[in-house]
Amino acid sequence: MMNLVEIRDLKVQARSDAGRKIEIIKGVSFDIAEGEIVALIGESGSGKTTIALTLMGHTRPGCTITGGEVRLAGRDLVAMPEAGRQMLRGTDVAYVPQSAAAAFNPSQRLMDQVIEVAQIHRLMTPDAARAKAVDLFRALALPDPETIGARYPHQVSGGQLQRLSAAMALIGGPKLVIFDEPTTALDVTTQIEVLRAFKSVMKLGGMGGVYVSHDLAVVAQIADRIVVLKGGEVQEEGPVEQILHHARHPYTRELLAAFEPVPYASAARSDTMAAKRPILEVRNVVAGYGPLGRDGQPAKLALRNVSCRLERGQNLGVIGESGSGKSTLARAIAGLLPPVSGEVLLDAHPLAPEARLRDKEELRRLQIVFQLADTALNPQRSVGDILGRPLTFYHGQKGAEREARIDALLDMVRLPRAMKHRLPGELSGGQKQRVNLARALAAKPEVILCDEITSALDTVVAAAVIELLKELQRELHLSYVFISHDLSTVQAICDDVMVMYNGAVVERLPADKLHGGAQHPYSKLLFSSVPKLDTGWLDSVPPRVAAR
Repeated sequence: MMNLVEIRDLKVQARSDAGRKIEIIKGVSFDIAEGEIVALIGESGSGKTTIALTLMGHTRPGCTITGGEVRLAGRDLVAMPEAGRQMLRGTDVAYVPQSAAAAFNPSQRLMDQVIEVAQIHRLMTPDAARAKAVDLFRALALPDPETIGARYPHQVSGGQLQRLSAAMALIGGPKLVIFDEPTTALDVTTQIEVLRAFKSVMKLGGMGGVYVSHDLAVVAQIADRIVVLKGGEVQEEGPVEQILHHARHPYTRELLAAFEPVPYASAARSDTMAAKRPILEVRNVVAGYGPLGRDGQPAKLALRNVSCRLERGQNLGVIGESGSGKSTLARAIAGLLPPVSGEVLLDAHPLAPEARLRDKEELRRLQIVFQLADTALNPQRSVGDILGRPLTFYHGQKGAEREARIDALLDMVRLPRAMKHRLPGELSGGQKQRVNLARALAAKPEVILCDEITSALDTVVAAAVIELLKELQRELHLSYVFISHDLSTVQAICDDVMVMYNGAVVERLPADKLHGGAQHPYSKLLFSSVPKLDTGWLDSVPPRVAAR
């Protein structure tokens, strides 16, 4: 079989904050056959995305390809002039990003953006492009394929937006598709839909693929071969089964070990907790979006009489599929979406429904770390400015005192101090998420609402962040509300888990009873949807589990 991609001795150089030139990709070589999907795995900073981007003849700002060959269908993208590379992007090679939300223009309809590549390259008439887009929507199992293109990005779910970004990549009929962590931020039931859709469309079109991921269970479902990377070098490569079950390199075995976090045992857990005053309590909260109707309810009801409590020093996990109300609950608690009814209490003290009506001390004590780092961080501000603002606002810190605290915060989240001079666009997804966490820690809060904060991190780094959160909890006496679609992560940090469906709480159970103790049918469905380190798992999942 002919190779679609041949990478030989690829070297990429980056310029550091101090102006030094550093080789970040160090002589990488591998092939991709026609119709083959190769996964690039490794921790944050291993070079996965950097290598994938070179397949488009592209590097991030400050990076340069300094050696080697990157051949796509026999053509060397490194030696090719930029005009030639531009002609290949969208037609011969296409890219599906990690954050679909950041890839779409919020002011344009979805259809106009999906067919844009076909118009730029004059591949077909507008009517033909729209017809092909509808066919792709149908193949990707999107609802209402004939009309969904008339919507705007904010009018579809995260899983739908991710599939629409795939349609945007596939509209030009590429030979190679680059998937850059495309299911990272999706809940488990939505992830099954998206993986099935990707796998089906790729097989149908006979396209080759590069799948960048830190989730080994996802890789097991979609890839044919795995290339393991660390520090810009290939550590090991081989068929999926060989890597997953007979890994030779110690680093690969470390990645596999990190896939199963150690279950959490809170020192604060006690049978007498029910008699103590909770640090955070939610009572019968009703919230939603859109104008209120005659019945006093919002047009789109997102929370239906939700109640929960968080004991001091403990962690509450909130799980459920996209649209279940998890993030809306966090926004209601934080005062970003005022509830229609019900109340939120912090240490038995009722909080004002709106954040702007809360005093500075209440805001300081209750912080939120947002899910999408791409949209949560100001792209025009340096990391230092982003971390410095809450230090000045809450603690009045300025000058040398503020700079020292910024350095300490970067140390806390395991980021180099020199990174404070960079803009968010110059960071990886995992690095941006850790800046998000550091910004919340700057306030010295008592409760942190963690909305999918490990979703963008590879398994090794995610495990390190979980351990960091535990350490910070012990040192700073923190309590967490941990919203996640990653059940193993929830088990690693939470005492109790609350399952949400359609805006309501359907079950609450101890984290160590997630798989065997669930009673509600939806909870059982959710837990059975978690991918396994088994290449045949996706095909064996009954259609009723994959359907939503």
